Amino acid sequence: MSSRAEVYSVGPPPAAPARGPDGPASAGAPASGASAAGLRGAPGGRFRWPLPGAPRVVRRFDPPPQPWLSGHRGVDLAAEPGAPVLAAGAGTVLFAGTVAGRPVLTVGHSGGLRTTYEPVRSRLTAGTPVDAGTPVGDLLAGHQGCAEAACLHWGLRRDAEYLDPLALLGLGRVRLLPLHPVPAG
Repeated sequence: MSSRAEVYSVGPPPAAPARGPDGPASAGAPASGASAAGLRGAPGGRFRWPLPGAPRVVRRFDPPPQPWLSGHRGVDLAAEPGAPVLAAGAGTVLFAGTVAGRPVLTVGHSGGLRTTYEPVRSRLTAGTPVDAGTPVGDLLAGHQGCAEAACLHWGLRRDAEYLDPLALLGLGRVRLLPLHPVPAG
């Protein structure tokens, strides 16, 4: 077992882990959402805040250790009800509707990335192209667990893996990953 580790933040992705028939191999693989490597962020990057200015982060990304467990699969950003919600990056609206009683908007971006925004009232429909900074809807009050007047829950996925959306801005947490797979046990 090697004790050397490499630091990944926002930059080129590490080599893909071994995959089994149901996704990443479990032995030594990071939990879902553990890495945001490969995202392009901040100054001059492709992505921006989904609210005007630089909103206050009320709750950070806290992925569960296993995909089926509870966790916080995005970040909550404080704002006033009615604040314009902006596309974090260029892409296409994939979904605008209600999920579990909450109004949600999903935008698909290149590289298999999808950003989600809730609770958002939007007049956009699936298939609508958007640029970074395009208003996609208005923030509604009532996000569960938010003590502020309103919070935007901003999520990010690459395929089925949840990632920290702050990594799009170069603000995600740095993770240490082993250079070589760590044997189980």
